[in-house]
Amino acid sequence: MLQAATEKTKSINIPVTIAVVDTGGHLVTLARLDSVYGVIDFAVKKAKTAVMFGVDSDVMGTIIAGAEIHGYGMLNSNEGLLTIAGGVVIKDAEGKIIGAIASSGGSPEQDKEIAEAGAAVIA
Repeated sequence: MLQAATEKTKSINIPVTIAVVDTGGHLVTLARLDSVYGVIDFAVKKAKTAVMFGVDSDVMGTIIAGAEIHGYGMLNSNEGLLTIAGGVVIKDAEGKIIGAIASSGGSPEQDKEIAEAGAAVIA
């Protein structure tokens, strides 16, 4: 999974950090590919957001923005969450969520593309 995401990163030639978390949102592995300051935290938060809510991080951002709910509490729980593209849930063959993978350092679209490449290895 991490290897597939790393290969995708190299194919589009951008420096990112990739984080993988388990179902509890705990960091399992991390790859820092010459990324800049701050993106390690962003990658972990995107992955935690995806696994915590069971949807990709950008979907959660749309839910919070569109539902007109007070999202401050959700976004600031668990040392902060991040609801922009790049966090993707990982599901096993039966469709059960088993973790999440996230990328940070590229554009939101690039980060999502990289994370999806990693998650696709499991599906």
